[in-house]
Amino acid sequence: MSVRVRLTRVGSNKNPIWRVVVADQRSPRDGRFIETIGHYNPQTEPSTIVIDEERFRHWVSRGAQPTNTVKQLVKAHGKGIEGGTSTGSAGVSRGAPVPGEPPAGEPAETETPPDESEAPAEPEQGDADAQ
Repeated sequence: MSVRVRLTRVGSNKNPIWRVVVADQRSPRDGRFIETIGHYNPQTEPSTIVIDEERFRHWVSRGAQPTNTVKQLVKAHGKGIEGGTSTGSAGVSRGAPVPGEPPAGEPAETETPPDESEAPAEPEQGDADAQ
């Protein structure tokens, strides 16, 4: 029997809430599971991640394979980072900063155009003909 630590969906339509469960690999996503070890709610700001790390380590030491998503959640939970998975930041680096752009959290420098000197207003052609 191959055991996985994975997510199972609970909640209603358009309201995803996930439980972190230990389940047999052959069971369906929302089917039978062995134990619930946590939950994840991506809808709260910041996302709520609750995982019993002692039980997680117990199952991994017994040969359970965590999915990639669960690995990201455990990593984020361990670091204390509020995060999500594919759409959020779960402790995953976002890549190198783009040159020329200020780092996140710092205001961007805005260049102000130099003051244009006011040119004297030219008389309209109609006014010159009237005189």
